[in-house]
Amino acid sequence: MPKIIVLDNIAQEGLDLLEQADNIEYVVQTGLQGDALKAALLDADGAICRSGVTLSEDVLVGNTRLKVIVRAGVGTDNIDKPAATRQGIIVMNTPTGNTFSTAEHAMTLMLALSRNVAPAFQSLREGRWDRKAYMGSQLSGKTLGVVGLGRIGQEVAKRAQAFQMKIVGFDPFLTAEQAAKLGVELCETVDEMLPKIDYLTVHTPLTPQTKGLISQAQLQLLKPGARLINCARGGIYDEAALADGLDQGILAGVALDVFETEPCTDSPLFQKEGVVCTPHLGASTEEAQTQVAVEAVELAIDYLTTGAVRHAVNVAAIDPKTLESLAGYLELAYRMGIFLDQWDEGGVQAVQVEYRGHVANEDTKLLTASLCAGLLKEALEDSVNIVNSQVLLKDRGIEITETHSSEMGAFASSMTVNLTTDKGTYTAGGTVFGNKMPRLIRLDDMRLESYLDGNILIFVHDDLPGIIGHMGSTLGTYQINIAQMSVGRPIDAQPGGEAIGVLNLDSIPTKEVTSALTSQNGITSVKSIELPNAGEKPPWI
Repeated sequence: MPKIIVLDNIAQEGLDLLEQADNIEYVVQTGLQGDALKAALLDADGAICRSGVTLSEDVLVGNTRLKVIVRAGVGTDNIDKPAATRQGIIVMNTPTGNTFSTAEHAMTLMLALSRNVAPAFQSLREGRWDRKAYMGSQLSGKTLGVVGLGRIGQEVAKRAQAFQMKIVGFDPFLTAEQAAKLGVELCETVDEMLPKIDYLTVHTPLTPQTKGLISQAQLQLLKPGARLINCARGGIYDEAALADGLDQGILAGVALDVFETEPCTDSPLFQKEGVVCTPHLGASTEEAQTQVAVEAVELAIDYLTTGAVRHAVNVAAIDPKTLESLAGYLELAYRMGIFLDQWDEGGVQAVQVEYRGHVANEDTKLLTASLCAGLLKEALEDSVNIVNSQVLLKDRGIEITETHSSEMGAFASSMTVNLTTDKGTYTAGGTVFGNKMPRLIRLDDMRLESYLDGNILIFVHDDLPGIIGHMGSTLGTYQINIAQMSVGRPIDAQPGGEAIGVLNLDSIPTKEVTSALTSQNGITSVKSIELPNAGEKPPWI
């Protein structure tokens, strides 16, 4: 009989489910650490935790019994996921349990800002009746900007619409059709959205792309009197810039539930007028804690009794033989997804994958899932992998299709991806040299042969003498070394038309370098793309 250990206090409703499960043994042992924690895990098939326990490599290594860890909550920072993966332990979380609580808290902060709730109450506590000092602003008729229209972002939008607010949003993985159903006007960039909004709320993960999403430069784009809310992750807003925005009168209010460094008990924002802050309370409701506990127990029981995997954040259930035979193409697909996420422009609407040659006879659903995981890697608040990537795309109205042809092209096996956005269609083709060397062999209508790793610089140019030399000499001037180079022309093209160059560099060019490169006559565009280093595998391999 499978045994589950509960390592942190969870809601009683979750424990009741464990008690009612006839085919599960369970034990509650909280406050464990070190050798005691390691020993307890050696005696369990599944573990349920919150954030109170740290499941580090030293307590997981050598554990051949533990099969699944479920986090009753979203964040899994307290679990060493690479170590768990190496031990064959699936890690799951409960991303839906706190959706409503977080959405409601965002609305709470928005209303508190608008009606000066905190300072008005403080004035009463101090014995003052200052009605005229706390003139408010109604939500009705105002425009709310939402960055990130996943589960929580969509719930915030629904609630704001009930207050008769207009909603504009930014999410590169939400189709125009899906946005229309939600009653949201999509913007192509965050900067395009900022001049339109009276309120801004963010519901994205903290990534290199979202860190400092609102900084000094963005303040100049906002309407005077805008109000900003963050119940997602600290660091998405530059807190120093927010303080300056309040001082300059650009911002009428700031409401934060999360901070760049937590716990945060000392911030220049705390003493400013127009600020409401709470200590990371977004998921702190009895209902949310009950929901994540129940969901965590259900996930653990389902996996240990039926093998069902949902909300996995580190690994997919792939048998070793399949993994070995497809490892090279799983890596290729993942890298092509990361590549296309940076190469395309506009909001994604559809993904079409064509498999040719020997690979067309393999389990290509895994490959397509790997592609989608790469495509979504930096975009969503969920930890995306080949278990959930296609579901997450389809939930956002993005169509995913596959075609197969056993007829070989120029290579024994290849895959071609057509990514349709509201800006056009972007095409990339790839293959695997040997059994573990991913290569880019097509980009839009250009054929080439390029490494798919590290720092890549792509430049489209007139097919004329001197262009390549200019690129090399300019990069040399700025001490940027070229590791590899590939050039290509359109299929069946004649000399003198358009061509493409792909450079693998030791470092990504700065904006200054990019400007210098594009200043040369004959160069149409220059774009930098960052990929995993050579040999760096997807998390599930």
